[in-house]
Amino acid sequence: MSLISLIIILALIGVVLWFVNVKIPMPGWLKTCINVVAAICVVMFLLQAFGVLGDVNAVRVPHVGR
Repeated sequence: MSLISLIIILALIGVVLWFVNVKIPMPGWLKTCINVVAAICVVMFLLQAFGVLGDVNAVRVPHVGR
């Protein structure tokens, strides 16, 4: 993935978050939750894009049965 495409994706995410925060009426706690989840997703996306984080789809959660 090129640096230009990363910048475009980050700009689009920023515009969408700005639109949600400014234009959609919702309680402050919900806006904070959306912003925190978006920030975590962006950080994970950037870590995966730069190769620091491996393939997230390969992570398996073990099933604990009785």
